[in-house]
Amino acid sequence: MHSSFMPPRQVKIGDAAAFVGITPRAIRHYHEIGLLPEPERGGDDRRRYGYEDMIRLLWIRKMADAGIALDDIRKAFTTDTASATADSGEGIAGILERLEETLAEQEAELRRQRTAVQRMRTEGSRMGLLSDFVTERLKSLPEGSLRQDDLDTLLVTERIFGPLGAAVQATRFIALATRPALRADSDRMDAAEEALDDGVAVDDPRVAQVAAERYAFENTLHAVIEESGLDEADEALFDAWDILHPPTDDDEGDGDGGRREAGSMSAFEAIGKMPYDFSPARLRCMELAQELSARDWGNERR
Repeated sequence: MHSSFMPPRQVKIGDAAAFVGITPRAIRHYHEIGLLPEPERGGDDRRRYGYEDMIRLLWIRKMADAGIALDDIRKAFTTDTASATADSGEGIAGILERLEETLAEQEAELRRQRTAVQRMRTEGSRMGLLSDFVTERLKSLPEGSLRQDDLDTLLVTERIFGPLGAAVQATRFIALATRPALRADSDRMDAAEEALDDGVAVDDPRVAQVAAERYAFENTLHAVIEESGLDEADEALFDAWDILHPPTDDDEGDGDGGRREAGSMSAFEAIGKMPYDFSPARLRCMELAQELSARDWGNERR
């Protein structure tokens, strides 16, 4: 049975603004000043935003919240585009240094912004924009072992499921970053799934084959995580989170224990507003892999 829900491949400006937590007017301003490239427009001549547009908007919001001027953010993006590393920060380092000097003069009023900038300089221009709870989970990794795609994924997960959800997901990237052979297998799986484009039919035999390969890879990854003790670290994360954020009566109604960003939408709402350019064949492949996992889980319970 096919899933009745399919994530949008592109969204309108209102949904894009709602997901990121800004206003459509702000997005239009980003276009006007050259901070965000103009996206393609639909048949109704309205802007349509895809995955890469949303990633850029999320980074812009994080940087702006840290107190970095929009002109400086634009310069940073221009420099980072020429860099092949995921977290080089070459375009942002000088900007952060000047900003920290300004914040030092206004420390009483701008303490929050100064702290954010210091974290960015310490952890890296990208990773430092993620929550403390997430970056703490990643501190043991060798420098440069995380990829930009890893950080992008954590950024989206933190927006939808909060810092705890992203910190738990970070376990996956820790395993991949410290095991080159496993990372290579992961890259092959990603490439196989990306090959299931719009030219591949949903019932094409390759869809089921790739789903089975993904299922096998995820089992291997899970075994590596268990053997390395990373799963025990995951359990400790929940205890640490509960200590830092004791549950309240208000948390009971939102279904996630208050783990999302304050003032953010529910996980279901957020997922419906985050576009992924997945073909029907790729979505079917994901569904089949999940069915295989669910079948195993059901057998284990018997």
